[in-house]
Amino acid sequence: MSLIKPILKVFVLSVLCISVAACNSSSDVGDDILNTAPTVNAGVDQQLTYSENVYLQGSYTDDDAYVSILWAQQSGTAVTITSPNDIATQIIIPTLSATETLVFTLTVDDGVNEAATDSVEITLTVAQSSDNSLVSNWIINNDTTSTYINNGSTGVTESVQVAEVVSLSDVEYMHVNATGIPRYDVTLSQTQIDWLNERPRAATDFTNGVTSAEVGQTILFGEDIGYNSSTENCDDTGGSGYWPPGPGCPTEQSVDAYFTLEPTENETECETGLGTIGLMVNGTSIFNWGDGMSYGQGVWYNLAPIAEQYDVDVCGGHAANGEYHHHFYTSCLAYMLDDDGSAHSPIYGFAADGYPLYGPYESKEQLALSGWEIRDYGAPTSEGGCASEGQRSCILVDQYDVSKGVETTQAGPAIGESVSTLSGNTLAADDGYYFEDYYYAQKEVTGAQLDEHNGHDTNDGKGYHYHITLVQDGDGKLQPSFPYQIGPRFKGQLPENSIGSCSTGNVMGPPPRS
Repeated sequence: MSLIKPILKVFVLSVLCISVAACNSSSDVGDDILNTAPTVNAGVDQQLTYSENVYLQGSYTDDDAYVSILWAQQSGTAVTITSPNDIATQIIIPTLSATETLVFTLTVDDGVNEAATDSVEITLTVAQSSDNSLVSNWIINNDTTSTYINNGSTGVTESVQVAEVVSLSDVEYMHVNATGIPRYDVTLSQTQIDWLNERPRAATDFTNGVTSAEVGQTILFGEDIGYNSSTENCDDTGGSGYWPPGPGCPTEQSVDAYFTLEPTENETECETGLGTIGLMVNGTSIFNWGDGMSYGQGVWYNLAPIAEQYDVDVCGGHAANGEYHHHFYTSCLAYMLDDDGSAHSPIYGFAADGYPLYGPYESKEQLALSGWEIRDYGAPTSEGGCASEGQRSCILVDQYDVSKGVETTQAGPAIGESVSTLSGNTLAADDGYYFEDYYYAQKEVTGAQLDEHNGHDTNDGKGYHYHITLVQDGDGKLQPSFPYQIGPRFKGQLPENSIGSCSTGNVMGPPPRS
């Protein structure tokens, strides 16, 4: 640490001392001339916008002519302190993607006494305004075409072609144009190969009973890995062998979407419904929790991530009427976005109401927590159960308020009973298989905890945002956690030009099947 210039001070000593140490050691000197320890103040905490110049201004008191000063950073994105040995200095901050609090300490040492230290917090807000701060999240591509998906003659351009801010009737939107065909290149691990070969119907799902792909092989989106795929779209637009039997192959969609840059909270209930409810940043569609099918007449609705777990590709997606989409987390997009759990997840997409959808991590190694929980059917009716262990004989009057009790309905499958999916797979209808198996637990929305819409506002500059939700199973593996992405209801008001719409209660048909 270097010494700063001497500060003019006048000392009146009644005893002539050869050194400060001599004065301190002399029994003949009174307490009023002892060398005192410095005091230090690092300044007041500051809250600034990211674009402002940031200065550190400290102060201290001491009775020595020379002291050493040191500013040091304790936490936050690493910055440059221009003059760390001056009482006032400027800091140079690299690009920040989100609001962040930086902590600095100021230490003053007189060389005699114990050094004095104080800290200060500088909170920098990154505004998510109607500029390129949000538009920059989209994965833009104007020249790379798919090797295996075509429009009848040539390869379909992948990802997003246009992402821009436009003003319509004095309202600013993000305008996005995309094909809906992602660029997913996947290098297969042993775990993925095992997952493919351990399918319930692998013997007939694959031409040779097992996948033709191998460990370490990099497969492209739509590349044949040995499936006996559906004939829908696959023969004339490509993709045969990449998707399992049942779903058709995706086609070029030419998505044209507008997302308001100033979302407003919805004053009425707006169910997400089936079909497109948002877009991932690579232009692929976001679908909600359901596949449109139910066990009973208007009750016991399938959860797509469970009922269709063997109907998706290695990236967790498939097509409905040619529209490729995701119902839940995709590790392929996570890989493209470098989201490895080391920090808060980046934006994965945008909901139809304009609010962003972030990945599964709220902070380092901390998953965002769904506010929805699985019912206990054996519990008393006052607690949301049916008072019948293992039997689905009642539904909640209000899934958002379990205290309102239950009502009888057409009985569903017993907990754990075997059920058949549309693609012919047999699954156990465990508790959590159907939409009616869940209720919103009304937990306090703080920290990583999410609200009934699967989102929150943590006052960190991101504003209100949704999260993709995962949970660790008993083996430590990450599994989709209801409601998976957005919903069951939109948080925000849907603009008139929105790509999504509130559910009308009319049930759409299921994804096309062979």
